[in-house]
Amino acid sequence: MIVLGVDPGVAITGYGVIHSEDDQLSLIVSGVITTPPNRPLPERLRTIYEELTCLLDDHRPQAVAVEELFFGRNVRTAISVGHARGVTLLVAALAGVPVFTYTPTVVKQAVVGYGGARKRQVQEMVRMLLGLSDVPHPDDAADALAVAICHAHSARFNRYVAVGGQIQVEE
Repeated sequence: MIVLGVDPGVAITGYGVIHSEDDQLSLIVSGVITTPPNRPLPERLRTIYEELTCLLDDHRPQAVAVEELFFGRNVRTAISVGHARGVTLLVAALAGVPVFTYTPTVVKQAVVGYGGARKRQVQEMVRMLLGLSDVPHPDDAADALAVAICHAHSARFNRYVAVGGQIQVEE
């Protein structure tokens, strides 16, 4: 299964494409989409749309995993991230690729085993799980890879179906 993970943002949108087969994960590509702060918002969103569309066309993922919006104290930032997240959801929907969303705590739990893990711990586990020599940079790309890994782990778990109180492998 190929998964595109996205860490949305208007200034910087992180992305990571991984391949997951059995218990093996491998990196296909990761990076960031940046938009100039002096450009109008619609142009910046169009850039994100075009770049994500190219990623989907180039890699044909079976799933897009997106980090849920985290509402902190800065409402303006949350709204900005929401714009980029909406573009991400639209690109996936237009491509017919299912979208799965995960909270930051769930991502940390899936990648590190602890929902309160620090950013550096998550990055190091992303490096280890993908067999990389260095932690992926920039941070937004590493975050997107963590979301993709979270989905790969969740999808593997979801292949098991609860039947009569027992978990059985779906054939």
